[in-house]
Amino acid sequence: MRAAGRIVAQTLVKLRDAVRPGVSTLELDRLAQESLSKAGAKAAFLGYRGYPASLCASINDEIVHGIPRRDRVLQEGDIVSLDFGAIYQGYYGDSAITVPVGKVSAEAARLLKVTEEALEKGIAKALPNKHLGDVSAAIQAHAEKAGFSVVRKYVGHGIGRAMHERPEVPNFVDPSRGPGPVLRPGLVLAIEPMVNTGTYETVELDDGWTVMTADGGLSAHFEHTVAITNGEPEVLTRRAE
Repeated sequence: MRAAGRIVAQTLVKLRDAVRPGVSTLELDRLAQESLSKAGAKAAFLGYRGYPASLCASINDEIVHGIPRRDRVLQEGDIVSLDFGAIYQGYYGDSAITVPVGKVSAEAARLLKVTEEALEKGIAKALPNKHLGDVSAAIQAHAEKAGFSVVRKYVGHGIGRAMHERPEVPNFVDPSRGPGPVLRPGLVLAIEPMVNTGTYETVELDDGWTVMTADGGLSAHFEHTVAITNGEPEVLTRRAE
């Protein structure tokens, strides 16, 4: 899983560096496919439940699962969430970043900063003998303290030999779930806060994939694949900056 995570991290760096006004999301998808081929890995998303691409590229008020298209061209001031997964020797890696396109608004920049910070707050709680709810609470508290909302309908997940494994990893506290399972060494989680400037309510487009904010507000998405160890959490998709 470390190897799969490195491939995902390296690919996201390439994609981030390619983001600029005038680039289409289809071009980014092709770049992701090239990166996978060079690494000897397979796309985790392509064909998953019929998904038609290797990359999810979601712009502005799109939260997740934006399908790359030739006519989806990045514009100055956009933000684009790039969610990417790889399979290497039977194991999965999954990570996401949200990238500014040129100069963005102060609100957009703050949204990106807070969402990435919320992810790190959640990772810091991914410790042995903590509860999953501790991760969720840390993410929610940081996002809401900044005046943003956390998406409820879509959550993180366990990951390993399959893309989505148990347990689900909510980015909010649900009292009906209780504190959640105890975190044990060897468990690997895809922790992925999705944070909106407005309501947390969502709508799905007719393409059956793209999820958008219900009020048209901006959304950011950051994700890492994180292993629970006997000590500090190990982030398997950490990018070399």
